Amino acid sequence: MFRIVKQQDRSGKLKMESGKLNNFQLLTFNFQPKKISIFVFILFLFLVLPANATPVPDNIQTFVGESFPKTEFRFDGVITLPDNTIYLPLKPEKIIKTETINIKETIPAGKTLKDKPNVVILNDDTVLLKVIRDNKGQKTIFNMANPPIEVRTGLLPQDMLVPKGLVIPESLKAIVGNLDIPMVDDPGIRIEKVKPVVTQLSGSTLKTLSQMPAFKNKNLYVSSPYSRNIQVLNPGAKTPEYSLKQNGIPISMRIYDNQYLLVSSYDKTSVDVIALADDEIIKQIKLKSQPDEILIDKNKNIAYISSSIDSSIYVLNLETMNLFKQIKITGMCEKLTLTDDGTKLFYFDKKTNDIWAVELDNNYLLKEIGRFPNISKIVYTNNKIYMTSRTKNRLAIIDYDTIGLIAEIEICEKPIDMLAYKNNLFVLGADDNSIQIIDVNTDEITNSIYLDTNGFSTKFSYIEGTNIAIITDTKASLYTIFDLDNKKVLNSVPIDIPANMILASDKVKKH
Repeated sequence: MFRIVKQQDRSGKLKMESGKLNNFQLLTFNFQPKKISIFVFILFLFLVLPANATPVPDNIQTFVGESFPKTEFRFDGVITLPDNTIYLPLKPEKIIKTETINIKETIPAGKTLKDKPNVVILNDDTVLLKVIRDNKGQKTIFNMANPPIEVRTGLLPQDMLVPKGLVIPESLKAIVGNLDIPMVDDPGIRIEKVKPVVTQLSGSTLKTLSQMPAFKNKNLYVSSPYSRNIQVLNPGAKTPEYSLKQNGIPISMRIYDNQYLLVSSYDKTSVDVIALADDEIIKQIKLKSQPDEILIDKNKNIAYISSSIDSSIYVLNLETMNLFKQIKITGMCEKLTLTDDGTKLFYFDKKTNDIWAVELDNNYLLKEIGRFPNISKIVYTNNKIYMTSRTKNRLAIIDYDTIGLIAEIEICEKPIDMLAYKNNLFVLGADDNSIQIIDVNTDEITNSIYLDTNGFSTKFSYIEGTNIAIITDTKASLYTIFDLDNKKVLNSVPIDIPANMILASDKVKKH
Protein backbone atom coordinates (compact mmCIF):
# COMPACT_ATOMS: atom_id res chain seq x y z
CA MET A 1 0.00 0.00 0.00
CA PHE A 2 1.18 3.51 -0.69
CA ARG A 3 1.22 6.21 1.88
CA ILE A 4 1.87 9.91 1.95
CA VAL A 5 4.87 10.80 4.07
CA LYS A 6 5.46 14.39 5.15
CA GLN A 7 9.06 14.46 4.15
CA GLN A 8 10.82 17.31 2.43
CA ASP A 9 13.42 16.93 -0.23
CA ARG A 10 16.23 19.44 -0.75
CA SER A 11 13.89 21.75 -2.63
CA GLY A 12 11.49 21.89 0.35
CA LYS A 13 8.70 20.09 -1.52
CA LEU A 14 6.52 17.40 -0.06
CA LYS A 15 7.18 13.91 -1.35
CA MET A 16 5.02 10.82 -1.61
CA GLU A 17 6.94 7.67 -0.86
CA SER A 18 5.94 4.08 -1.27
CA GLY A 19 5.68 1.53 1.44
CA LYS A 20 7.08 -1.96 1.05
CA LEU A 21 5.33 -4.28 -1.37
CA ASN A 22 6.45 -7.88 -1.79
CA ASN A 23 9.61 -7.03 0.14
CA PHE A 24 10.81 -4.35 -2.25
CA GLN A 25 10.22 -0.65 -2.56
CA LEU A 26 8.83 0.53 -5.86
CA LEU A 27 7.58 3.98 -6.73
CA THR A 28 8.68 7.34 -5.41
CA PHE A 29 6.57 10.29 -6.53
CA ASN A 30 6.92 13.98 -6.01
CA PHE A 31 3.74 15.28 -4.38
CA GLN A 32 4.31 18.44 -6.42
CA PRO A 33 6.08 17.97 -9.79
CA LYS A 34 9.38 19.70 -10.24
CA LYS A 35 9.39 22.29 -12.98
CA ILE A 36 12.49 23.78 -14.49
CA SER A 37 12.63 27.54 -14.06
CA ILE A 38 12.85 29.83 -17.07
CA PHE A 39 16.45 30.63 -16.11
CA VAL A 40 17.48 26.98 -15.99
CA PHE A 41 15.40 26.31 -19.08
CA ILE A 42 17.40 28.90 -21.01
CA LEU A 43 20.65 27.32 -19.87
CA PHE A 44 19.97 23.90 -21.32
CA LEU A 45 17.19 24.40 -23.81
CA PHE A 46 17.74 23.36 -27.40
CA LEU A 47 20.43 24.86 -29.54
CA VAL A 48 19.81 25.67 -33.18
CA LEU A 49 21.90 23.64 -35.59
CA PRO A 50 22.80 24.79 -39.10
CA ALA A 51 20.95 23.49 -42.16
CA ASN A 52 22.78 22.31 -45.26
CA ALA A 53 20.24 20.61 -47.53
CA THR A 54 19.36 22.14 -50.90
CA PRO A 55 15.64 21.65 -51.47
CA VAL A 56 13.90 22.67 -54.66
CA PRO A 57 12.48 26.21 -54.27
CA ASP A 58 8.74 26.41 -53.56
CA ASN A 59 7.91 28.25 -56.79
CA ILE A 60 9.55 25.52 -58.89
CA GLN A 61 7.79 22.83 -56.84
CA THR A 62 4.49 24.56 -57.59
CA PHE A 63 5.30 24.79 -61.29
CA VAL A 64 6.23 21.12 -61.61
CA GLY A 65 3.27 20.08 -59.42
CA GLU A 66 0.83 21.70 -61.85
CA SER A 67 1.80 19.13 -64.48
CA PHE A 68 2.64 16.25 -62.13
CA PRO A 69 0.69 16.62 -58.84
CA LYS A 70 2.30 13.67 -57.01
CA THR A 71 5.90 14.57 -57.71
CA GLU A 72 8.42 13.83 -54.94
CA PHE A 73 10.84 16.66 -54.16
CA ARG A 74 13.60 15.07 -52.13
CA PHE A 75 15.32 17.16 -49.48
CA ASP A 76 18.63 17.14 -51.40
CA GLY A 77 17.07 18.40 -54.65
CA VAL A 78 16.32 15.19 -56.58
CA ILE A 79 12.93 15.42 -58.35
CA THR A 80 11.01 12.20 -59.01
CA LEU A 81 7.84 12.30 -61.11
CA PRO A 82 4.97 9.89 -60.35
CA ASP A 83 6.11 7.49 -63.11
CA ASN A 84 9.62 7.38 -61.55
CA THR A 85 11.19 9.76 -64.07
CA ILE A 86 14.05 11.58 -62.33
CA TYR A 87 15.17 15.17 -62.89
CA LEU A 88 18.32 16.67 -61.40
CA PRO A 89 18.24 20.45 -60.82
CA LEU A 90 21.14 22.68 -61.83
CA LYS A 91 21.42 25.79 -59.67
CA PRO A 92 22.20 28.87 -61.76
CA GLU A 93 25.25 30.99 -61.10
CA LYS A 94 22.85 33.82 -60.33
CA ILE A 95 19.13 33.28 -59.83
CA ILE A 96 16.91 35.65 -61.80
CA LYS A 97 14.05 36.87 -59.62
CA THR A 98 10.69 36.29 -61.25
CA GLU A 99 7.12 36.22 -59.93
CA THR A 100 6.00 33.36 -62.16
CA ILE A 101 8.02 30.31 -63.16
CA ASN A 102 7.72 29.15 -66.76
CA ILE A 103 9.79 27.41 -69.42
CA LYS A 104 12.36 29.44 -71.35
CA GLU A 105 13.79 26.60 -73.44
CA THR A 106 13.68 22.83 -73.77
CA ILE A 107 15.73 20.11 -75.46
CA PRO A 108 14.20 18.90 -77.73
CA ALA A 109 12.82 22.34 -78.50
CA GLY A 110 9.19 23.39 -78.16
CA LYS A 111 8.17 20.87 -75.51
CA THR A 112 6.06 21.29 -72.40
CA LEU A 113 6.92 19.81 -69.04
CA LYS A 114 4.27 17.15 -69.58
CA ASP A 115 6.35 15.92 -72.55
CA LYS A 116 9.21 15.23 -70.10
CA PRO A 117 11.99 16.64 -72.30
CA ASN A 118 15.64 15.81 -71.66
CA VAL A 119 16.49 19.37 -70.62
CA VAL A 120 14.20 22.06 -69.20
CA ILE A 121 15.53 25.62 -68.75
CA LEU A 122 13.28 27.78 -66.59
CA ASN A 123 13.00 31.55 -66.74
CA ASP A 124 14.96 31.97 -63.46
CA ASP A 125 17.84 30.08 -65.18
CA THR A 126 17.34 26.90 -63.13
CA VAL A 127 17.88 23.84 -65.33
CA LEU A 128 16.19 20.45 -64.93
CA LEU A 129 18.18 17.52 -66.39
CA LYS A 130 16.36 14.24 -66.98
CA VAL A 131 18.10 11.00 -66.00
CA ILE A 132 18.03 8.69 -69.04
CA ARG A 133 19.61 5.35 -70.08
CA ASP A 134 22.34 5.16 -72.72
CA ASN A 135 22.77 2.31 -75.21
CA LYS A 136 24.69 0.35 -72.56
CA GLY A 137 21.86 0.66 -70.07
CA GLN A 138 23.81 3.08 -67.86
CA LYS A 139 22.09 6.01 -66.16
CA THR A 140 23.21 9.31 -67.63
CA ILE A 141 21.95 12.70 -68.79
CA PHE A 142 21.50 14.01 -72.33
CA ASN A 143 24.88 14.52 -74.03
CA MET A 144 25.01 18.00 -75.55
CA ALA A 145 27.86 18.86 -77.89
CA ASN A 146 27.26 22.58 -77.31
CA PRO A 147 25.35 22.94 -74.02
CA PRO A 148 23.36 26.16 -73.47
CA ILE A 149 25.04 28.76 -71.27
CA GLU A 150 22.55 28.00 -68.43
CA VAL A 151 23.74 24.39 -68.42
CA ARG A 152 27.45 25.18 -68.75
CA THR A 153 27.38 27.59 -65.80
CA GLY A 154 24.96 25.63 -63.61
CA LEU A 155 25.91 23.41 -60.69
CA LEU A 156 24.32 20.34 -59.16
CA PRO A 157 23.44 20.74 -55.44
CA GLN A 158 26.64 19.83 -53.60
CA ASP A 159 24.84 17.77 -50.94
CA MET A 160 22.89 15.72 -53.48
CA LEU A 161 23.20 11.95 -53.66
CA VAL A 162 22.86 11.31 -57.36
CA PRO A 163 21.25 8.09 -58.66
CA LYS A 164 23.53 5.08 -58.27
CA GLY A 165 25.67 4.39 -61.34
CA LEU A 166 25.07 7.80 -62.96
CA VAL A 167 27.61 8.65 -65.68
CA ILE A 168 28.11 12.33 -66.50
CA PRO A 169 29.10 13.09 -70.13
CA GLU A 170 32.54 14.70 -70.53
CA SER A 171 30.99 17.89 -71.95
CA LEU A 172 29.07 18.38 -68.70
CA LYS A 173 31.75 17.55 -66.10
CA ALA A 174 31.74 21.20 -64.98
CA ILE A 175 28.26 20.84 -63.44
CA VAL A 176 29.57 18.32 -60.88
CA GLY A 177 31.69 20.69 -58.77
CA ASN A 178 32.84 18.96 -55.59
CA LEU A 179 29.97 16.51 -55.66
CA ASP A 180 31.05 12.95 -54.94
CA ILE A 181 29.51 10.73 -57.63
CA PRO A 182 29.80 6.99 -56.86
CA MET A 183 31.49 4.82 -59.46
CA VAL A 184 29.37 2.43 -61.53
CA ASP A 185 30.89 -0.61 -59.83
CA ASP A 186 30.20 0.69 -56.30
CA PRO A 187 28.48 -2.28 -54.57
CA GLY A 188 26.33 0.01 -52.39
CA ILE A 189 24.47 -1.36 -49.36
CA ARG A 190 22.12 -3.79 -51.10
CA ILE A 191 23.07 -7.45 -50.64
CA GLU A 192 21.29 -9.79 -53.02
CA LYS A 193 19.73 -13.02 -51.75
CA VAL A 194 18.39 -16.18 -53.29
CA LYS A 195 14.74 -16.36 -54.22
CA PRO A 196 12.65 -16.02 -51.04
CA VAL A 197 11.03 -19.14 -49.62
CA VAL A 198 7.31 -18.40 -49.26
CA THR A 199 5.68 -19.87 -46.17
CA GLN A 200 2.26 -21.47 -46.36
CA LEU A 201 -0.19 -20.21 -43.73
CA SER A 202 -1.52 -23.23 -41.87
CA GLY A 203 -5.14 -23.17 -40.69
CA SER A 204 -6.00 -20.39 -43.15
CA THR A 205 -7.54 -20.07 -46.59
CA LEU A 206 -4.74 -17.63 -47.46
CA LYS A 207 -1.76 -19.08 -49.29
CA THR A 208 0.61 -16.34 -48.14
CA LEU A 209 0.61 -13.45 -45.73
CA SER A 210 0.75 -10.97 -48.62
CA GLN A 211 -2.90 -11.79 -49.38
CA MET A 212 -4.03 -10.25 -46.10
CA PRO A 213 -5.27 -6.64 -46.61
CA ALA A 214 -2.86 -5.31 -43.96
CA PHE A 215 0.13 -6.79 -45.82
CA LYS A 216 -0.92 -6.27 -49.43
CA ASN A 217 1.83 -4.59 -51.49
CA LYS A 218 4.04 -4.26 -48.41
CA ASN A 219 7.71 -4.87 -47.67
CA LEU A 220 8.89 -5.91 -44.23
CA TYR A 221 12.14 -4.40 -42.89
CA VAL A 222 13.63 -6.65 -40.21
CA SER A 223 16.41 -5.91 -37.74
CA SER A 224 18.01 -8.63 -35.65
CA PRO A 225 20.36 -8.57 -32.63
CA TYR A 226 22.38 -11.26 -34.42
CA SER A 227 23.10 -9.35 -37.63
CA ARG A 228 24.25 -5.92 -38.74
CA ASN A 229 22.15 -6.11 -41.89
CA ILE A 230 18.51 -5.12 -42.27
CA GLN A 231 16.59 -7.86 -44.05
CA VAL A 232 13.92 -6.97 -46.60
CA LEU A 233 11.17 -9.58 -46.74
CA ASN A 234 8.05 -10.13 -48.74
CA PRO A 235 5.22 -10.78 -46.24
CA GLY A 236 5.03 -14.49 -45.52
CA ALA A 237 8.52 -15.21 -46.85
CA LYS A 238 11.01 -17.10 -44.70
CA THR A 239 14.10 -15.95 -46.60
CA PRO A 240 14.68 -12.24 -47.30
CA GLU A 241 14.53 -10.95 -50.85
CA TYR A 242 17.71 -9.00 -50.11
CA SER A 243 19.43 -7.18 -47.22
CA LEU A 244 20.67 -3.66 -46.56
CA LYS A 245 24.26 -3.64 -45.29
CA GLN A 246 24.94 -1.70 -42.07
CA ASN A 247 28.19 -0.98 -40.22
CA GLY A 248 26.74 -1.74 -36.80
CA ILE A 249 23.87 -3.66 -35.25
CA PRO A 250 20.75 -1.44 -35.51
CA ILE A 251 19.40 0.09 -32.31
CA SER A 252 16.27 1.71 -33.73
CA MET A 253 14.70 2.22 -37.13
CA ARG A 254 11.66 4.12 -38.40
CA ILE A 255 10.01 4.58 -41.78
CA TYR A 256 8.93 8.04 -42.91
CA ASP A 257 6.34 8.62 -45.62
CA ASN A 258 6.97 5.15 -47.12
CA GLN A 259 10.08 6.68 -48.73
CA TYR A 260 12.85 6.78 -46.14
CA LEU A 261 14.22 4.38 -43.54
CA LEU A 262 15.99 6.08 -40.62
CA VAL A 263 18.43 3.82 -38.75
CA SER A 264 20.58 4.28 -35.64
CA SER A 265 23.28 1.71 -34.87
CA TYR A 266 25.68 0.80 -32.08
CA ASP A 267 29.13 2.46 -32.13
CA LYS A 268 28.02 4.99 -34.73
CA THR A 269 27.46 8.73 -34.17
CA SER A 270 25.04 9.30 -37.02
CA VAL A 271 21.57 8.27 -38.19
CA ASP A 272 21.48 6.77 -41.69
CA VAL A 273 18.75 7.93 -44.05
CA ILE A 274 18.07 5.19 -46.60
CA ALA A 275 15.97 5.98 -49.67
CA LEU A 276 13.69 2.97 -50.15
CA ALA A 277 13.39 3.61 -53.89
CA ASP A 278 17.18 3.36 -54.26
CA ASP A 279 18.13 1.10 -51.32
CA GLU A 280 20.95 3.59 -50.75
CA ILE A 281 22.09 5.76 -47.86
CA ILE A 282 21.38 9.27 -49.13
CA LYS A 283 22.32 11.15 -45.98
CA GLN A 284 23.91 10.65 -42.57
CA ILE A 285 22.57 12.82 -39.75
CA LYS A 286 25.63 13.61 -37.63
CA LEU A 287 25.27 13.85 -33.82
CA LYS A 288 27.82 14.52 -31.09
CA SER A 289 27.44 10.99 -29.71
CA GLN A 290 25.73 7.69 -30.49
CA PRO A 291 22.02 8.15 -31.28
CA ASP A 292 19.67 5.67 -29.64
CA GLU A 293 15.91 5.68 -30.12
CA ILE A 294 14.08 7.33 -33.03
CA LEU A 295 10.43 8.44 -32.89
CA ILE A 296 8.45 10.12 -35.69
CA ASP A 297 5.65 12.67 -35.43
CA LYS A 298 4.15 12.28 -38.90
CA ASN A 299 1.70 15.16 -38.37
CA LYS A 300 4.53 17.65 -37.84
CA ASN A 301 7.02 15.90 -40.15
CA ILE A 302 9.67 15.77 -37.43
CA ALA A 303 11.63 13.02 -35.70
CA TYR A 304 12.94 12.87 -32.15
CA ILE A 305 16.32 11.17 -31.68
CA SER A 306 17.58 10.41 -28.20
CA SER A 307 21.21 10.23 -27.14
CA SER A 308 21.62 8.95 -23.60
CA ILE A 309 25.36 9.64 -23.52
CA ASP A 310 24.76 13.29 -24.44
CA SER A 311 21.65 13.70 -22.19
CA SER A 312 19.87 15.13 -25.21
CA ILE A 313 16.89 14.67 -27.48
CA TYR A 314 17.53 15.98 -30.99
CA VAL A 315 14.75 17.21 -33.26
CA LEU A 316 14.99 16.46 -36.99
CA ASN A 317 13.06 18.20 -39.77
CA LEU A 318 12.07 15.25 -41.97
CA GLU A 319 11.32 17.43 -44.99
CA THR A 320 14.88 18.80 -45.13
CA MET A 321 16.59 16.03 -43.10
CA ASN A 322 18.35 18.64 -40.97
CA LEU A 323 18.60 18.84 -37.19
CA PHE A 324 17.18 22.08 -35.85
CA LYS A 325 16.90 21.60 -32.08
CA GLN A 326 18.83 19.95 -29.30
CA ILE A 327 16.76 19.55 -26.13
CA LYS A 328 19.07 19.13 -23.14
CA ILE A 329 17.47 16.88 -20.54
CA THR A 330 18.16 15.48 -17.09
CA GLY A 331 19.82 12.07 -16.92
CA MET A 332 20.45 9.32 -19.45
CA CYS A 333 17.40 8.98 -21.68
CA GLU A 334 15.88 5.56 -22.35
CA LYS A 335 12.44 4.19 -23.35
CA LEU A 336 11.52 7.36 -25.22
CA THR A 337 7.77 7.73 -25.75
CA LEU A 338 5.81 10.31 -27.79
CA THR A 339 2.13 10.93 -27.12
CA ASP A 340 -0.30 10.50 -30.00
CA ASP A 341 -1.05 14.24 -30.09
CA GLY A 342 2.66 15.09 -30.20
CA THR A 343 2.55 17.35 -27.14
CA LYS A 344 4.65 15.31 -24.70
CA LEU A 345 7.72 13.12 -24.61
CA PHE A 346 8.37 10.67 -21.76
CA TYR A 347 11.64 9.01 -20.91
CA PHE A 348 13.31 6.92 -18.23
CA ASP A 349 16.66 7.91 -16.72
CA LYS A 350 18.45 4.58 -16.68
CA LYS A 351 21.01 5.88 -14.19
CA THR A 352 18.57 6.97 -11.45
CA ASN A 353 15.27 5.17 -12.37
CA ASP A 354 13.54 8.60 -12.53
CA ILE A 355 10.75 9.16 -15.08
CA TRP A 356 10.46 12.52 -16.81
CA ALA A 357 8.04 14.26 -19.15
CA VAL A 358 9.01 16.94 -21.67
CA GLU A 359 6.04 19.19 -22.43
CA LEU A 360 6.76 20.06 -26.05
CA ASP A 361 3.89 22.56 -26.25
CA ASN A 362 4.93 24.31 -23.04
CA ASN A 363 8.41 25.70 -23.78
CA TYR A 364 9.96 22.24 -23.39
CA LEU A 365 9.18 22.17 -19.68
CA LEU A 366 10.72 19.23 -17.83
CA LYS A 367 8.33 17.58 -15.37
CA GLU A 368 9.44 14.89 -12.96
CA ILE A 369 6.93 12.02 -12.76
CA GLY A 370 8.42 9.70 -10.16
CA ARG A 371 10.61 6.65 -9.81
CA PHE A 372 10.08 3.07 -10.90
CA PRO A 373 12.71 0.30 -11.15
CA ASN A 374 13.93 -1.16 -14.46
CA ILE A 375 11.29 0.34 -16.71
CA SER A 376 10.77 -1.57 -19.95
CA LYS A 377 8.06 0.63 -21.50
CA ILE A 378 6.12 3.87 -20.96
CA VAL A 379 2.72 4.46 -22.58
CA TYR A 380 0.47 7.51 -22.32
CA THR A 381 -3.24 7.14 -23.01
CA ASN A 382 -6.51 8.43 -21.53
CA ASN A 383 -4.50 11.12 -19.64
CA LYS A 384 -2.70 8.39 -17.73
CA ILE A 385 0.88 7.13 -17.72
CA TYR A 386 1.38 3.36 -17.79
CA MET A 387 4.81 2.01 -16.83
CA THR A 388 6.05 -1.56 -16.64
CA SER A 389 8.91 -2.84 -14.48
CA ARG A 390 10.61 -5.67 -16.31
CA THR A 391 12.30 -7.15 -13.23
CA LYS A 392 9.41 -6.68 -10.80
CA ASN A 393 6.60 -7.86 -13.12
CA ARG A 394 4.45 -4.89 -12.19
CA LEU A 395 2.50 -2.13 -13.91
CA ALA A 396 2.11 1.35 -12.40
CA ILE A 397 -0.68 3.70 -13.53
CA ILE A 398 -0.27 7.44 -12.89
CA ASP A 399 -2.68 10.34 -13.31
CA TYR A 400 -0.74 12.88 -15.38
CA ASP A 401 -2.42 16.00 -14.00
CA THR A 402 -1.96 15.18 -10.32
CA ILE A 403 1.07 12.86 -10.62
CA GLY A 404 -0.90 10.62 -8.26
CA LEU A 405 -0.74 6.85 -8.23
CA ILE A 406 -3.98 5.34 -9.55
CA ALA A 407 -2.99 1.69 -9.24
CA GLU A 408 -0.10 -0.73 -9.25
CA ILE A 409 -0.84 -4.27 -10.31
CA GLU A 410 0.84 -7.61 -10.90
CA ILE A 411 1.38 -8.23 -14.60
CA CYS A 412 2.80 -10.93 -16.88
CA GLU A 413 6.33 -12.19 -16.38
CA LYS A 414 9.06 -9.90 -17.71
CA PRO A 415 6.75 -7.30 -19.31
CA ILE A 416 8.82 -6.07 -22.24
CA ASP A 417 6.51 -3.90 -24.36
CA MET A 418 3.06 -2.27 -24.44
CA LEU A 419 0.72 -1.07 -27.16
CA ALA A 420 -2.31 1.21 -26.69
CA TYR A 421 -5.10 0.52 -29.19
CA LYS A 422 -8.59 2.00 -28.88
CA ASN A 423 -9.72 1.39 -25.27
CA ASN A 424 -7.24 -1.38 -24.56
CA LEU A 425 -3.65 -1.65 -23.45
CA PHE A 426 -1.80 -4.75 -24.64
CA VAL A 427 1.12 -5.83 -22.43
CA LEU A 428 3.67 -8.26 -23.88
CA GLY A 429 5.36 -10.70 -21.50
CA ALA A 430 8.77 -11.95 -22.64
CA ASP A 431 9.28 -14.81 -20.21
CA ASP A 432 5.93 -16.59 -20.60
CA ASN A 433 5.25 -15.30 -24.17
CA SER A 434 1.89 -13.88 -23.16
CA ILE A 435 -0.25 -10.85 -23.88
CA GLN A 436 -2.32 -9.36 -21.09
CA ILE A 437 -5.10 -6.97 -22.07
CA ILE A 438 -6.11 -4.07 -19.82
CA ASP A 439 -9.23 -1.94 -20.20
CA VAL A 440 -7.91 1.63 -19.89
CA ASN A 441 -11.28 2.89 -18.63
CA THR A 442 -11.35 0.53 -15.64
CA ASP A 443 -7.62 -0.33 -15.50
CA GLU A 444 -8.47 -3.98 -14.99
CA ILE A 445 -6.97 -7.01 -16.73
CA THR A 446 -9.66 -8.45 -19.00
CA ASN A 447 -7.81 -11.24 -20.78
CA SER A 448 -4.55 -13.20 -21.01
CA ILE A 449 -3.41 -14.79 -24.26
CA TYR A 450 -0.43 -17.15 -24.64
CA LEU A 451 1.54 -17.21 -27.89
CA ASP A 452 2.90 -20.76 -27.63
CA THR A 453 6.11 -19.89 -29.48
CA ASN A 454 8.74 -21.30 -27.06
CA GLY A 455 10.71 -18.12 -27.60
CA PHE A 456 11.39 -14.78 -25.93
CA SER A 457 8.95 -12.14 -27.15
CA THR A 458 10.41 -8.65 -27.55
CA LYS A 459 8.28 -6.03 -29.28
CA PHE A 460 4.94 -4.96 -30.75
CA SER A 461 5.16 -3.37 -34.21
CA TYR A 462 1.83 -1.80 -35.12
CA ILE A 463 0.91 -1.56 -38.81
CA GLU A 464 -0.49 1.95 -39.30
CA GLY A 465 -4.14 2.17 -40.29
CA THR A 466 -4.90 -1.49 -39.56
CA ASN A 467 -5.93 -3.69 -36.64
CA ILE A 468 -2.75 -5.76 -36.93
CA ALA A 469 0.37 -5.85 -34.76
CA ILE A 470 3.51 -7.87 -35.47
CA ILE A 471 5.16 -9.48 -32.43
CA THR A 472 8.88 -10.20 -32.73
CA ASP A 473 10.95 -12.76 -30.87
CA THR A 474 14.71 -12.69 -30.24
CA LYS A 475 14.99 -16.39 -29.43
CA ALA A 476 12.68 -18.13 -31.90
CA SER A 477 13.09 -17.55 -35.65
CA LEU A 478 9.53 -16.39 -36.24
CA TYR A 479 7.14 -13.49 -35.86
CA THR A 480 3.50 -13.55 -34.78
CA ILE A 481 0.54 -11.77 -36.41
CA PHE A 482 -1.93 -10.49 -33.81
CA ASP A 483 -5.48 -9.16 -34.42
CA LEU A 484 -6.00 -6.23 -32.02
CA ASP A 485 -9.75 -5.94 -32.63
CA ASN A 486 -10.58 -9.60 -32.11
CA LYS A 487 -7.76 -10.07 -29.59
CA LYS A 488 -6.39 -13.26 -31.09
CA VAL A 489 -3.30 -14.72 -32.72
CA LEU A 490 -3.75 -15.11 -36.47
CA ASN A 491 -0.53 -16.95 -37.28
CA SER A 492 3.17 -17.34 -36.59
CA VAL A 493 5.49 -17.02 -39.57
CA PRO A 494 8.99 -18.58 -39.63
CA ILE A 495 11.96 -16.49 -40.79
CA ASP A 496 15.66 -17.18 -41.25
CA ILE A 497 16.88 -15.28 -38.19
CA PRO A 498 15.25 -14.07 -34.94
CA ALA A 499 14.01 -10.47 -35.21
CA ASN A 500 14.22 -7.56 -32.83
CA MET A 501 12.01 -5.16 -34.81
CA ILE A 502 9.86 -5.43 -37.94
CA LEU A 503 8.51 -2.45 -39.86
CA ALA A 504 5.98 -2.60 -42.68
CA SER A 505 6.06 -0.16 -45.58
CA ASP A 506 4.31 0.19 -48.92
CA LYS A 507 6.34 -1.20 -51.79
CA VAL A 508 7.96 1.58 -53.79
CA LYS A 509 8.93 1.60 -57.43
CA LYS A 510 12.70 1.20 -57.64
CA HIS A 511 14.76 3.79 -59.54
